[in-house]
Amino acid sequence: MKKKIQEAAGILKVVEGANKFKGVEEPCSVLRGAQNAWDMLSEEQSQKHISTGSSDLNGILGGGIHCKEVTEIGGVPGVGKTQLGIQLAINVQIPVDCGGLGGKAVYIDTEGSFMVERVYQIAEGCISDIIEDFPYHHDKASSGQGNLQPERFLAGIYYFRICSYTEQIAVINHLEKFLGEHKDVRIVLIDSVTFHFRQDFDDLALRTRVLSGLSLKLMKLSKTYNLAVVLLNQVTTKFTERSFQLTLALGDSWSHSSTNRLILYWKGNERCAYLDKSPSLPVASTPYAVTGKGVRDAVSSNCKRARIM
Repeated sequence: MKKKIQEAAGILKVVEGANKFKGVEEPCSVLRGAQNAWDMLSEEQSQKHISTGSSDLNGILGGGIHCKEVTEIGGVPGVGKTQLGIQLAINVQIPVDCGGLGGKAVYIDTEGSFMVERVYQIAEGCISDIIEDFPYHHDKASSGQGNLQPERFLAGIYYFRICSYTEQIAVINHLEKFLGEHKDVRIVLIDSVTFHFRQDFDDLALRTRVLSGLSLKLMKLSKTYNLAVVLLNQVTTKFTERSFQLTLALGDSWSHSSTNRLILYWKGNERCAYLDKSPSLPVASTPYAVTGKGVRDAVSSNCKRARIM
C-alpha cells in the first residue's frame, strides 16, 4: 500500500511539473474533477435522451438512450439490433425544437450490416413523424429553410467500416481526436463490438484486457464529450445448471463494461426488449416492432403495459 501511495504521489509530481513547463499554474485535472452530487443530479435530470422510435421502449429506458453512459444492446440474429442502431443514428439528429438533440452520429460497422438504402427509409420515417407531430416544420421544409431532408440525415452519420480487431482498436483510439474536431457528435455506435474479437482473437486473457481498456476509453469519451455510446453485441451459449442457455458474448467480465444492458429477444412472433441492467431503473420488459419506417411500438402495445420484473 505504501509503495502504491508513493507511486501516485510521483505521478502527480510529474503531471504538475509538466503543467509548469507548459505555463499552467492550475492544479492537476484529476484534482479539479471533483463535482458535488447535487450538481450531478441536476445535470442528469436536465439531459435529453435519444429516442428509440418506440415510446414503450423509451419508457423502460427512462426516456430513451442516455448521454454520458454506455448502453449495451444484445440479442439473437434477426431480432433488430442493427435496425435499432440505425434508428438511434437517425433520431439523434431530430432538431432540438422537436425534442431531439440536433446532433450527429458515429457508426462503426464491424459486420458489414449497415445498409444505406435502409438508413434512407428510416430517415424518411423519422421525417414523416416529425412533420406529423410538428406541422410548422413542414412549412419550413417546403420553403427550403428546413433541414428535414433524408439526405441531411444521412450526411449526419460518420461511417467507419472495420475489417479486423486491429482496425477496431485503432479507430476507437482515434475517436478522441475525431470527437474533438466534430463536437456535434452525440452518439457513437459499434455494430458489433464482438465480431472480430470472437473470430480472430485466440488469447482469451489478452482479449479480456484489451476489451477492458477499450470499454474504459469509451466510457471516458461518453463523459468528456457528453454523448451516448451504444455497443451492439452478439449472443453465445453458456452451460449452466446442466443445460445450455443463450447469453451475451464476451463473458461475465464484459458485463461490467456498460452502464445499461438491454437484451432483445423473440416471444413467439413478437419482438421484446428486456432491461437487464441499469443503475437507476427497475428491470422491465416490453414488446416493440420493426416496421418499414423503423423501430416503433408493437401493434399489441396499446393493450399491454411494459412489465416490471
